[in-house]
Amino acid sequence: MELKVYKTRPNAKVPTRAHNDDAGMDFYYCSPESRLGPMPIYPGETVLLSTGIKAQIPKRHMLEIKNKSGIASKKQLLVGACVVDSGYDGEIFVNLHNVGKQTHWFADGDKIAQGVLVPIDVCSVVEVSDPDELNQNSTRGTGALGSTGSR
Repeated sequence: MELKVYKTRPNAKVPTRAHNDDAGMDFYYCSPESRLGPMPIYPGETVLLSTGIKAQIPKRHMLEIKNKSGIASKKQLLVGACVVDSGYDGEIFVNLHNVGKQTHWFADGDKIAQGVLVPIDVCSVVEVSDPDELNQNSTRGTGALGSTGSR
């Protein structure tokens, strides 16, 4: 399978895999023409970072933008808003949240996230009038947040 990509700006980097068997492809920061110099992400701030990449996501797939483990653990930068649908044909952006206490700067070509191509099943949504129609055969029941304990 191929993921066709287009660079919207000459300074954009095509996504790459560090190793052939890696699930994720590294995505890189690409400053827009309107921005000069590195992009800061201050503590508590959320920033939409440009990649300069458009992609043709295959039908019945999504591109999930995920944390890079080193960026998340060492810089406390977490990805949000992470689904790119097959029908989207605009530039891919990475939404990074700085949950740490230090400002981090990104220059052109810096890795910012990874993308994983994920097959999806498209389903129809059917509303039922009785919860017994859901046919839940579960031992969990309605146990929700924290219901299984911490150990």
